[in-house]
Amino acid sequence: MSLDAGVLDGAIPPAENTRLFGHEDAVDFLAKTYQSGHLHHALLLEGPEGIGKATLAYRFSNHMLTHSEPHSAPLAVSDPDLNEPILRQLAGGASHNLLHLARPMDAKTGRVKSAITVDEVRRAGHFLSQTSGTGNWRIVMIDPADDMNRSAANAILKILEEPPKKTVFFVLSHAPGKLLPTIRSRCMPLRLSPLNAGMMQKGLDHLGLSARQDPAVLEAVIRHAEGSLANAILLLRYGGLEIAQTFEEILMEGHAGSRKAVHALADTLTARDREMAYRFFADYTLERVTGMAREAANSGNLLLAEHWASMAGELQQDLATASSYNLDRKQTVISIFSSLFRMPPA
Repeated sequence: MSLDAGVLDGAIPPAENTRLFGHEDAVDFLAKTYQSGHLHHALLLEGPEGIGKATLAYRFSNHMLTHSEPHSAPLAVSDPDLNEPILRQLAGGASHNLLHLARPMDAKTGRVKSAITVDEVRRAGHFLSQTSGTGNWRIVMIDPADDMNRSAANAILKILEEPPKKTVFFVLSHAPGKLLPTIRSRCMPLRLSPLNAGMMQKGLDHLGLSARQDPAVLEAVIRHAEGSLANAILLLRYGGLEIAQTFEEILMEGHAGSRKAVHALADTLTARDREMAYRFFADYTLERVTGMAREAANSGNLLLAEHWASMAGELQQDLATASSYNLDRKQTVISIFSSLFRMPPA
């Protein structure tokens, strides 16, 4: 679920997170490839938002910068130590060896811009043109690369085509299909899967979010979070669980029996200071409909799968249009449910 730049209440910034849950195979692969001296210069970390892509990228960056000579690097990637100078610099954004590119702040509005701009990519060019005083690796993290506008994507492509020596790019992507094919072709893809229930539980324990929680609530949060700790935080701290449960109840009741509930939910989502709740609803709806398409396809009902897949595309476009033109959000919510109640093929 897409988040603005910054950290959710209850989360740990990836650069400061000393624990990574899941993705053991990916970490082992990177460690072995690095020690062999054959690490690809551009790593495309693919997977849903909130499963640990940025944490993994920072964790392995710390490993590389701590063990700058690959052949002498250990195969085990240990938990970072916040007392070590390299990690303190990474956590404080003061490292001369790592540049983190994300959507910048708009100085005029005080809000995060809607895209990673070409000016941000030019920062990467300047960063890589400087000589490293320590001779260590230079690491560029694009987080997420999906947010690059066309000019930025073309600019980063030129750097990827002829990267400087001892340079590694971590290209993070929640939806790699949005990236230019030419960018994908110059990266080594590394697909990260959503966390299983056990890893979700460990992650919530690490964040201190499971203490004193009703076990039934935690079970519901893990079920709805779809393997994403970011989703779990939204469910627990931003009213997401109530939104998800109301969404499911409305679907169960059907069009005729849920009109009041739809309008009540629309009023709740569009109230003042409910920006995060509205965005959670929008993303949850898209993920839910996409999941329905996937379930129908897996069961062999291709007509129903096509129906839900087509609807997911329509909803994504409608939500993008509503955001671009600042359309009435209450009407947008009501329209979404009208679409969901459209009869699927028999």
